[in-house]
Amino acid sequence: MLMRTASQSLTEQLAAHFAERIGDRLLAAGTRLPSVRQCAEQHGVSPATVVAAYDRLLALGLVEARRNRGFFVREQRVGLGPPSGAATPSTGAVRPPVDAAALMRGMFHSSEQPQPGIGVFPPDWLASDIVAAAVRRVTVGQGLKALSLQYGEPAGDPALRRALSHKLAGLNVPAAPEQIVTTVGATHALDIVSRTLLRAGDHVMVEEPGWAIEFARLQALGAVILPVPRGADGPDLEVMARYCEAHAPKLFVSVSVLHNPTGHCLSPGSAHRVLTLANAHGFHIVEDDTYSHLAPDHATRLCALDGLQRTIYVSGFAKILAPGWRVGYLAAPAALVERFLDTKLLATLTTPALLEQAMAWCIEQGQLRRHAQRVRTRLDQARARSVKLARAAGCRFVSEPAGLFGWIDTGVDTEALSLRMLDEGYLLAPGALFHAGRKPGTLMRINFATTQAQAFWKVFERVRAAM
Repeated sequence: MLMRTASQSLTEQLAAHFAERIGDRLLAAGTRLPSVRQCAEQHGVSPATVVAAYDRLLALGLVEARRNRGFFVREQRVGLGPPSGAATPSTGAVRPPVDAAALMRGMFHSSEQPQPGIGVFPPDWLASDIVAAAVRRVTVGQGLKALSLQYGEPAGDPALRRALSHKLAGLNVPAAPEQIVTTVGATHALDIVSRTLLRAGDHVMVEEPGWAIEFARLQALGAVILPVPRGADGPDLEVMARYCEAHAPKLFVSVSVLHNPTGHCLSPGSAHRVLTLANAHGFHIVEDDTYSHLAPDHATRLCALDGLQRTIYVSGFAKILAPGWRVGYLAAPAALVERFLDTKLLATLTTPALLEQAMAWCIEQGQLRRHAQRVRTRLDQARARSVKLARAAGCRFVSEPAGLFGWIDTGVDTEALSLRMLDEGYLLAPGALFHAGRKPGTLMRINFATTQAQAFWKVFERVRAAM
């Protein structure tokens, strides 16, 4: 609730409230502000105050008024170029106003309460003595001096690449240490693949709904995104086939196991047909296995079936252990490894050998495996509580609850809901963020680890009822 003060009027406070959210990119370009009546009721001010505040935002160039539709956040551009949502002259493809920054910022924003929309475990879930033990182990004696005074191997620490090769063999993914390149997290690995294999204007197939950050990242590289509907068994193969005939895509990005946000796992039959398409049309497949540590033992992986011929495997450890270490990696066909390594060298030179050796120790000693099992057990319990609370709050699960995320139908516009929940101190992940065209709807993603408290669901029900 806004409070009248001698130093700042209600109009100034309300305008500053929205300006801050726009500046922090918590309100993406294209987002509709609440109606004058809704905003007045929400903040306990008069409609005239809201109109005056919106006029200030207009004068600042932060929003635009659309006839008979309301006020919308403008794209904040440094240089010239077509506005978000406009068709590009060369392809006619629509560039939607996907802005994943809110979720990214939410990961790093300290909060007194768990945030339902973030894509990571709370810090206390990952706390473990093995992190400190691993660092002590590799820095004992002259270890710290040796690892600090010179760059590491360009491809990554040899001990870690050997440990990763052995780990991948356990998933039936055949990758020699020489086929592995370490990275600064899995996102960096995805970026290396994209920057190496793609040029501006190339077409890329991406599952939809899909990871909001991936849409934004590919668009920033100038790629043309071809959204492929993702079902319970895998991607829509008919849509993929049509794209292959019409656009000759260079890449298909897939989260085969514990898909984000649905939690689906790829079926063997669908996996075989995807690989058949890739071989017939010559595109590569990037398999993002970020959630491998939470996955069931029997999960189907494209890289295991293909043997790293047309597939590229990407994963990391930030979701399960020591996010601050930023240890990730990719495993690729031998013919592509040197090209990926060149791209890595241009961006980061090498990766921290000290942290990579510490991670190798965690893997080799079985510490990572035991830690992951403890997290999975805790997650199973949290998921059961969260599912029960979500259903009691009138939400419907669109897909079977699995892994870290739930994909739920709230019954109301989740973009509007997310704006109201922000004022209650909760960051949501509305379904529109998981569509390349920012498709509005009633779906949203929840994090099972952060939605097991009754307090959140009570606020959720109150705010939704007010809509």
